[in-house]
Amino acid sequence: MATRMFGLFMIFPVFSVYASQYQSTTPFLIGLAIGIYGLTQALLQIPFGYFSDQIGRKPMLIIGLIIFFIGSVVAANSTDIIGVIIGRALQGSGAISAVLMAFLADFVAPERRAKANAFVGLQIGLAFMLSLLIGPLITVNFGISGLFLLIAGLSILALIIVISLPSVKPKSQYSLSFSNLKQVLEMRLVRFNFGIFALHLILTCAFIVLPILLVQNHIVALDLNDNWKVYLPVMLISFVGMLPIILLAEKYQKHKIMLLFSITILLLSQILFYYTKLNFASFLTLLAIFFIAFNALEAMLPSLVAKTANASKRGLAMGIYSTSQFLGTFIGGIFGGWIYHTYGINRVFLFTAFIASIWWLIVASGQQKTGE
Repeated sequence: MATRMFGLFMIFPVFSVYASQYQSTTPFLIGLAIGIYGLTQALLQIPFGYFSDQIGRKPMLIIGLIIFFIGSVVAANSTDIIGVIIGRALQGSGAISAVLMAFLADFVAPERRAKANAFVGLQIGLAFMLSLLIGPLITVNFGISGLFLLIAGLSILALIIVISLPSVKPKSQYSLSFSNLKQVLEMRLVRFNFGIFALHLILTCAFIVLPILLVQNHIVALDLNDNWKVYLPVMLISFVGMLPIILLAEKYQKHKIMLLFSITILLLSQILFYYTKLNFASFLTLLAIFFIAFNALEAMLPSLVAKTANASKRGLAMGIYSTSQFLGTFIGGIFGGWIYHTYGINRVFLFTAFIASIWWLIVASGQQKTGE
């Protein structure tokens, strides 16, 4: 999962700056190219999760990674932004996130599952931070096409890892019916699903405009060679900053309090991005605050879903969770690009602050349950 997500995340810090090299580029199409991946992911997570419960996790992982590889090659060979959009849509059609999380849960004892999911969240957060450092370096030297080819190579590495994994017999068979869907749509799971939707909507919106703000405020050069000076300290600060949050949530069972705290600092970062005059120090500080919250929430939410979901329908539950996540990516790309194009960069942060506020109210209104 970390290998695949590392490949995906690498376009975030560079695409909105370098997309002008493609024909027919507009801010809306930049947002669509970033977000379309989330739409195809959202449409296919539930089918992939369901069929992994029926025929096994491993076959679905192999199919998904092959489709992802094809999409990466299509994007790498495109000269028009429409071709990149098609390639990104194909990448998203390899919708295996839910299958991977269900696979993990199959192998981990229930009492250790929360720690295992939190560890996966940490790995994904680390992959994201490394992508912010390495993505610009690859793009400066090899262009966007070279970046997509590297992503294709990472998908082959992920495929080799999957082939080496043991096979798991499917759980008891069930039909994809309304009654079974209802079992994985109880209120606590719905709140977690909205949470991951909101988190990735905010992330996608932010990374439509943050790379441009870096250049416009002369924090880094146009070729983004100096990105590491911002992202490396942010990576280190946010990794250290998230650890106390995860510890309090998992060891002391303070999940709701830590969720509310993390959403609060996420909201604060978006408001401050809107109001603050940006220079190197202020940008680094606000980005660190943002990523402390993002990494903590990214680690906590799948852990809570795994603990809450019915074991025999875990693939389906994770499918709905991942659908929500990638639907957030798609909506964030569409709305972020449209708001940037229509109202300017700064207004994007008002939109993300609004979404974070709604999320905070939803979490605050829920009753505390055991293990939550």
